Amino acid sequence: MKVVNRWVYVIVGCVALLLSGLVYAWSVLSGPIAAEFPQWSAAQLSLTFTIVMSFFCIGGLVGGFLAGKVSQKVYLWVSAALFLVGFLLSANIRSLAMLYIGFGVICGFASGFSYNAVLATVGKWFPDKQGLISGILLMGFGISSFLIGKLYQICTPDAIGAWRRSFIVLGVVSAVVMAICGFFLEKPGKDFAPPAAASVKKKYVNPVAMEAGTGEMLKKPAFWLYYLWAILLSAAGLALVSQASAIAKEVGTITTVVGLISIFNGIGRVILGGLFDKVGRSGTMQTVNVLFVVTGIVLIAALKMQSFPVLVAGFIIGGLAYGGVTPANAAFVSSYYGLKHYSLTLSVVVTNLMFASFGSTVAGALYDATGSYMSTYLMICGMALVGVLVSIGISICDKRMLAKMK
Repeated sequence: MKVVNRWVYVIVGCVALLLSGLVYAWSVLSGPIAAEFPQWSAAQLSLTFTIVMSFFCIGGLVGGFLAGKVSQKVYLWVSAALFLVGFLLSANIRSLAMLYIGFGVICGFASGFSYNAVLATVGKWFPDKQGLISGILLMGFGISSFLIGKLYQICTPDAIGAWRRSFIVLGVVSAVVMAICGFFLEKPGKDFAPPAAASVKKKYVNPVAMEAGTGEMLKKPAFWLYYLWAILLSAAGLALVSQASAIAKEVGTITTVVGLISIFNGIGRVILGGLFDKVGRSGTMQTVNVLFVVTGIVLIAALKMQSFPVLVAGFIIGGLAYGGVTPANAAFVSSYYGLKHYSLTLSVVVTNLMFASFGSTVAGALYDATGSYMSTYLMICGMALVGVLVSIGISICDKRMLAKMK
């Protein structure tokens, strides 16, 4: 099997994750729904995304438990069918319960189920580039909400109920394309030999790497410290994303600049994913921490100065910072606990999103209490500073582990 062939699976994986990530476009998809059902409060509609996040994590966990028992092709075919059912049900809603089940439960589960399969399968082709490949795949997942959200806005008329046809189209297109991707997604055969570079021990590669199952991983202090870091920094990113439109309005600018966060989130996933391969876990995590601190400081300056250019800079840096969290999740798991149980161990780490999703809720509550987004910026800085300490704590755990291994 030629090494060059493995890049085909990266392309297939990016396409599949581009469709899986469309559930993150909820803030755009929900606009026409809110217009048709004005009796539904913003909180009731927002609960849909919370359900999506929860079932995204559940879908990933179920996929992890089934790893090795079900073909990766079946993962995508099942996800395709679920997306079709979920969007068709959502297109015919007459109640909140139908929306919660169709989009929240079914589409959320489908997204997590396919996410797990793609990362686990494609990652096995690149033991030498775990950070970079995770970043490239997750770029597709991350920019999905921006690209598909824009297409949805362009193609959906303003007429009440027009969104229903768009949902049907999204369901059909997602199901067909994802099903096709299923035919092409394959894991390496026993004859696959990774590049020579993959077996070279470099000084920045984690020195305490092991092949560990979920149970063994959960016993490691380094895992729980990383899990805390992922919650903190994901919450900081979600707080920024959820409040971005309102932040832009407070500075008095057009809200289209909010799209910069999504664009640079995707770019950040590739850059910081590749950085993990070059400088390792500590350097990558601390880079993300610093970027978030800088984001908070720049946005505080934008608010004080009422400056549009400074706001743009803050959104760009914030997008890059948030983009570094998800590839770090994937690279941390593979570099610390190996690829043998990767599908399940990654899905466990990804459950941090269920807790991190409350970052937007806290940011909203802080604004209600203070009447200013200054509190959100300070929260972002505070979470990043705690992240610095957590990353140092993991380094201490590594040193202790090394001492035991000698």
